[in-house]
Amino acid sequence: MGDTGRARNAVSGQEPTPMPRLALYALVVCALAVVAAVFSFVQGNLIGIVWVLLAGLSSNMAWFYLKRARTAEQQTQG
Repeated sequence: MGDTGRARNAVSGQEPTPMPRLALYALVVCALAVVAAVFSFVQGNLIGIVWVLLAGLSSNMAWFYLKRARTAEQQTQG
């Protein structure tokens, strides 16, 4: 698997660090859940409520993983 962290010899401020993989996956799930919710509500299904809840959960997971990655990077720099 690829490395999602900063290279050990990278200069600070040279280039942005890549987004953590789990945050990216959670963001993709959030986008797909929003699309599924819209599609369900357009068809008149109330199952769209479940998709909205899943979108909220995955959105919170994405924020959590991004915040955790930023905190870990700040601790390694400081």
